[in-house]
Amino acid sequence: MMRKKSISASKASLVLFLCQMISALEVPLDLSQPPTITQQSPKDYIVDPRENIVIQCEAKGKPPPSFSWTRNGTHFDIDKDAQVTMKPNSGTLVINIMNGGKAEAYEGVYQCTARNERGAAISNNIVVRPSRSPLWTKEKLEPNQVREGDSLVLHCRPPVGLPPPIIFWMDNAFQRLPQSERVSQGLNGDLYFSNVQPEDTREDYICYARFNHTQTIQQKQPISVKVFSMDSLNDTIAANLSDTDIYGAKPVTERQPVLLTPTGSTSTKVELRGNVLLLECIAAGLPTPVIRWIKEGGELPANRTFFENFKKTLKIIDVSEADSGNYKCIARNILGSAHHVISVTVKAAPYWITAPRNLVLSPGEDGTLICRANGNPKPNISWLANGVPIAIAPEDPSRRVDGDTIIFSHVQERSSAVYQCNASNEYGYLLANAFVNVLAEPPRILTSANKLYQVISDSPALLDCAYFGSPKPEIEWFKGVKGSILRGNEYIFHDNGTLEIPVAQKDSTGTYTCVARNELGKIQNEVQLEVKDPTMIIKQPEYKVVQRYGQVSFECIIKHDSTLLPAVIWLKDNDELPDDERFLVGKDNLTIMNVTDRDDGTYTCIVNTTLDSVSASAVLTVVAAPPTPAIIYARPNPPFDLELTGQLERSVELSWIPGDENNSPITNFVIEYEDGLHEPGVWHYQTEVPGTQTTVQLKLSPYVNYSFRVIAVNEIGRSQPSEPSEQYLTKSANPDENPSNVQGIGSEPDNLVITWESLKGFQSNGPGLQYKVSWRQKDVDDEWTSVIVANVSKYIVSGTPTFVPYEIKVQALNDLGYAPEPSEVIGHSGEDLPMVAPGNVQVHVVNSTLAKVHWDPVPLKTVRGHLQGYKVYYWKVQSLSRRSRRHVEKKILTFRGNKTFGMLPGLEPYSSYKLNVRVVNGKGEGPASPDKVFKTPEGVPSSPSFLKITNPTLDSLTLEWGSPTHPNGVLTSYILKFQPINNTHELGPLVEIRIPANESSLILKNLNYSTRYKFYFNAQTSVGSGSQITEEAVTIMDEAGILRPAVGAGKGYSETLFATSPVMHTVRPTFYKVQPLYPRIRNVTTAAAETYANISWEYEGPDHANFYVEYGVAGSKEDWKKEIVNGSRSFFVLKGLTPGTAYKVRVGAEGLSGFRSSEDVFETGPAMASRQVDIATQGWFIGLMCAVALLILILLIVCFIRRNKGGKYPVKEKEDAHADPEIQPMKEDDGTFGEYSDAEDHKPLKKGSRTPSDRTVKKEDSDDSLVDYGEGVNGQFNEDGSFIGQYSGKKEKEPAEGNESSEAPSPVNAMNSFV
Repeated sequence: MMRKKSISASKASLVLFLCQMISALEVPLDLSQPPTITQQSPKDYIVDPRENIVIQCEAKGKPPPSFSWTRNGTHFDIDKDAQVTMKPNSGTLVINIMNGGKAEAYEGVYQCTARNERGAAISNNIVVRPSRSPLWTKEKLEPNQVREGDSLVLHCRPPVGLPPPIIFWMDNAFQRLPQSERVSQGLNGDLYFSNVQPEDTREDYICYARFNHTQTIQQKQPISVKVFSMDSLNDTIAANLSDTDIYGAKPVTERQPVLLTPTGSTSTKVELRGNVLLLECIAAGLPTPVIRWIKEGGELPANRTFFENFKKTLKIIDVSEADSGNYKCIARNILGSAHHVISVTVKAAPYWITAPRNLVLSPGEDGTLICRANGNPKPNISWLANGVPIAIAPEDPSRRVDGDTIIFSHVQERSSAVYQCNASNEYGYLLANAFVNVLAEPPRILTSANKLYQVISDSPALLDCAYFGSPKPEIEWFKGVKGSILRGNEYIFHDNGTLEIPVAQKDSTGTYTCVARNELGKIQNEVQLEVKDPTMIIKQPEYKVVQRYGQVSFECIIKHDSTLLPAVIWLKDNDELPDDERFLVGKDNLTIMNVTDRDDGTYTCIVNTTLDSVSASAVLTVVAAPPTPAIIYARPNPPFDLELTGQLERSVELSWIPGDENNSPITNFVIEYEDGLHEPGVWHYQTEVPGTQTTVQLKLSPYVNYSFRVIAVNEIGRSQPSEPSEQYLTKSANPDENPSNVQGIGSEPDNLVITWESLKGFQSNGPGLQYKVSWRQKDVDDEWTSVIVANVSKYIVSGTPTFVPYEIKVQALNDLGYAPEPSEVIGHSGEDLPMVAPGNVQVHVVNSTLAKVHWDPVPLKTVRGHLQGYKVYYWKVQSLSRRSRRHVEKKILTFRGNKTFGMLPGLEPYSSYKLNVRVVNGKGEGPASPDKVFKTPEGVPSSPSFLKITNPTLDSLTLEWGSPTHPNGVLTSYILKFQPINNTHELGPLVEIRIPANESSLILKNLNYSTRYKFYFNAQTSVGSGSQITEEAVTIMDEAGILRPAVGAGKGYSETLFATSPVMHTVRPTFYKVQPLYPRIRNVTTAAAETYANISWEYEGPDHANFYVEYGVAGSKEDWKKEIVNGSRSFFVLKGLTPGTAYKVRVGAEGLSGFRSSEDVFETGPAMASRQVDIATQGWFIGLMCAVALLILILLIVCFIRRNKGGKYPVKEKEDAHADPEIQPMKEDDGTFGEYSDAEDHKPLKKGSRTPSDRTVKKEDSDDSLVDYGEGVNGQFNEDGSFIGQYSGKKEKEPAEGNESSEAPSPVNAMNSFV
C-alpha cells in the first residue's frame, strides 16, 4: 500500500482534509483569480512622528487588483489630501510628514480593500498612532537619609510614553549601577534595597527612560542617598550629650523578611494566552532574604519557566489556559519568612483552530470554507463576502452558511469571490481572507523539467512535482519513461505531489516520471535521481602523545564517490588551525613540526562534499622531555658539496656528501632536476638511490640547462633540499620523436584541419622547433604537399573537395635537422549536408500500434560525409474515430548505419499518420522524402470513463456509464457482467448482457433484495473487448417481510432470471469460490523467424485449460488452421511457415465456446542463405578426416597381414568403439535457432549452438534483434498490440513435455516474453 502523509480520522475530518488539500493548490498568476492580500502593516502600528508614515497594503490577483482605503470606518479619499500618495501598482499609502505634515493629524484606524472582477479582499484594521516620548515632570527631590540595615525604595515614575519606555539606573558617569540580591530594579522601574549599607551612600542615583521608536533617552533628576552607620551615629550623639546621659543608638539589628512588592498577602493578575507571564516578589530584611517560587497544586511548567533578577522575577513563556492558578513566592532568611500568593488567570484573544483556506473548484464541484477559532471568552464568528457582511451581500444560489462553515454546491464561474472570516472577543480579533476561485484548467506541472536530484545512499530522497489543475489533478509516479506505477511501503507520496524515497539505494538511481491528470487532460514531467556513495574516513586520526619540540602527524584517509569532490579541513579545538608554518596540511594528513605546549588540544578532520560531511577527531598531548638527555631522532640534514663530473652529451655523473643523519640512518637519496632553459624554478623528479650511495650516473636530454639537488630521507622524514649544483647545458640534437595524436578533420566542406599535440620544451632537443605538415589525397596519384609551420598545433588546408580521404603526416624539426620519418594517418576533408532524400518509402502496417517502414538507400556519393544513419519523422494527423485535429507532435526515430527499414512503435489505433525519411551524416540531415500517409486499423478500446450505480430499490439498480476516453475504433457494444457476493465474499453465478454502443444507462430488474452485486463493464470494437472497470452495489433490504430460507438450505444467495421472468426462484444453489473474475486470454505476442514463429500468451481462468492456436495468411479468406497445444503451457511454436509472409494468429481454449483471444498479425523473415557453419569446408575437419582415413588404411593392412597369418582382428568393433563424435549427423529438429539471427549479423554460428540438454535457449542463440526499432526506443507489445516495453535477454527453463518435446522453448518466453 502507498503511504501518504495525510489525516483521515473520521468522515468529518476527511472532508476537512480534502478541502484543505484543494485549497493548498497555489494558483499560477497567469490564471484568473480573486485578490489575495500578500503584505500589510501590523494591527497596532506605532510610527515615528518625525518620518513619513508608510501604511503597507500589497495584493496579487488576475486581473491585477485596484486598491481603496477607509479611515475610521469611512472612505478615505487620498486624492483630496496632497500629503497622501499611493505607490504605483500597489495599495501602500505614503503620508508625507517630513514636508510639513503632522503625524497626529493622521492618527486613526485604516483598512485597505483590494478588488478585481472576481472579488475583493480586505486588510486588518490598522491602528496608526505616532510614538510619544514626553519629558519628565519637574519635582523637588528631598535627600534620602536612612539608617544602615533599613530597606529603601527609590521611585522612578517615568513619563507615560508610546510605546512604554525601557527603564535602567545609571550614575553621572553613565555607568550602570551594580545590582545584586540586595539591590535590584523592579518591573515598574523602581530601585529596591532589601537593606542599605554604608557603601550605598551617593548623590547620583539617576533613572533613565529610553524610547526606542524615537531613539531618545529621558533622564530623571539625580536622587541622593545617605546611609548612617551605627558607629558614626553614636559618636555624634555622644558629642552633643553630657556625660550623665546614657542615651545611645541601638546597633544594627537583624529583621525577618517583609515584602516590599507586592503588598498584602494576595493579589491577582490576568495574562493573555501566548504572552510572557512575569510575576515579581521583592522583600526587605536582614540578612538579605532569598526568594523561592511554587505553584499551589501543581508544578511549574518545565522548559518554559525561567528565573530572573536574582530569582525575584518568575518568567513563564508562551502561557496557556493550563498555566492559570495560584503562584506563591516565599521570602526567607534565618529569622523567618514571608509569602505572597498571586492568583493568575489566563485569558485568550481569538486564535485559529482552522483558518479558512483558498478554495479552487471546477464548475459543478462542491466545497466548503471552514472558519474555526477559540479563545477565552469564546469568540464570535462572522462572515463577509467581498468585504460586505454576508447577510447583505448579493445572493449566490450555490452558497449556504452554516455557522462557522460556508457550504458550496454545484458552483459556477460567477461563484468566484473572496470571503472574510472575523473571529472576535473582548481581547482582540482575527480576520482571514479566503477566496473561492471557479476554474476549469487542465493539469500543469510547475516543477522544472529534467531537474537533477543528488542524494547520498541510505538517506531520504525528495523528488518534487508541484502541480496545479482544476479539478484537482491526480498524481502518479513512474520509474523510467515507460515503467510501472510506483507503489509499496518503500515510497511515501506527499499531498503536494512530492515523492519521498525514505532510504535511497544505488539502484534507486534513474529517471522518475510524475504524471498529473484530471478530466481535462494529462501532463507529465521527468526528473533525474542520482544516488551517490557516502563519504567515509577509512583511517581516522588517532590519539598521540609527543614530546615538546618533536614532530607529530595525524592521518585522515577518506573514501568517497568518484563524482563528488571532497574538501578536507583541519580544525584545532573546533577553530581554524593557527597561522603557523609549522602546521603542514597534506593530502591525507596533518603534520605539526617542532611541537610546543600551545599545540596541545583536539584536532578534527572534516571532509565536506556538496552532499554530505563526515569528521573524526583525535587528542594531542604534549609532554615535557624527560630529565635525562634522550636520543633525539630527527630528519637528516641536507646533503652538501654537490659536484658534476664526466659530462657527456647524454649523461653526467653527480656526487655529494651526506648531511648529519640525526640518529636515524638515511634510507635513500632523491635526485631532482631543474630545466633553467624551458621551466626555470620548477623542480622535477629524476631518480633515487640507496642511502649508502653518494654518486649516480644521470641520463640527460639534449638542449636542457640542468641543475640538480639532492634530498636525504630517513624514517623520520625528508631533509631540506641541498643547494643546487652548478648548471650544465647539454648540446642540441635532432628531435627524437614526432608529434602525437595527429588527426585530419574538415570543419567546412572545402577544407581539411590538421591537428597534433606539440612536443614539450625538453623534447625539442634544440632551438627553432618547427613542424613539417604533409598531405595528399588518398587513392589519387598525387605528390605530397608540404608546409613548414612554427611551433603550433594546427594547420588548415583550404580548397579541398568535399569529404575525400587524405594521407597526413607531421614531422618535427629544429635548427639541427628533422626527427625520424613520421607514420601516416588517414583523415577526411569537411562534410556537407546530404544531397538527396531516400526514395521508394513504403509503409506496412503490422497492427494497430506498430508499423514497418522501408526505404531505398541513397547513393554513398550523395551522402557527402560519414553516413551516420537515417531519421524517420512521423506524426499523427487525426483520429479516424473522432475526426478532430490536435497539435502535431512529430516523433523521430534514428536508425544507425546503412539501415533501410525500421519499426514505428507506439502508434495510436484507428488514426491517420504521415512520415518522411532523411539521411544523416556528421554535418546534419539531408532533404526529407515526400510525406507518406498511412492509417492504423482499429484496436480494442480503453475502459469506460466511469460506471455509476444509482437508485437502488428492492429488486433493481440503475447503471450509468461514460464512453471510453480512447475508443481506438468504432464501438460496437458494451458487455456487462455481474454476480452476487455473499458475506464470506464468495461469488455467485455470472450473468452477461450485451448492450448497444449508443446506450449510456441501464436498469436491472428482478434482483434479490438486500444483496450485494459485483459488476464488470467494458466496451467492444470489431477487434475485441477493452479493459474493464468494476463496481459493487447493494439492493435495499425489504424490512416489511423477509422470506426466511428453509432450514438446511445452502449458503449464498438465490439465482435470479433477468428480463424474462418476474418470478423469484426460491432454490438457493451452493456458491463456489471463483479464482479469476472470468476466463480470458490476453497479451498474445509473436516472435517470427524465416519458417517458424513463437506464439506466447497470458491466461486468466480455471486451471487445466486445454489451449489451441489458430492461424492463417493475413488477408486470406481461407479457413483457419488449428494446432492443439499439449498441456497447459502458454507458448507454442508454429513450423513450416513461408518466409516473408504476413500471418494472422489467435489463441483459444477447448470446451469454452467462442472463448478466444483477439487476433495478432506477424510477418516471417525473408528467405536467406543458411548461415550455419559448413563443417566440410573447415581445414581442421579435412585434416582430421585425412588422419582417420590413414589410420583405417594402416589397420586394414595390419588386419590383412595378420589374417594371412591365420590371426583375427575385430576391426569393425574397434571402429564402432572409436567412432569420431565430430562426424555424428545433426538432427533437423533438435530445437536449434541457428538459422535465425539479427539481419545485420552475418557471422557463422558458434560450434555447439544447438539447444542444450536442459532445454534452455541461450541468449546469443535466440535473441531477436531490436535494431529495427531504432535507437532509444524500448518497447513491449501489450494486449492490443501496442509497443510498450523492452526486449529482455533473460533465460527461462521450460520442462519438455508431451509431443512437443522435440521443439525448443519459445524464444518469446526465453526473452521474458515481451511482457
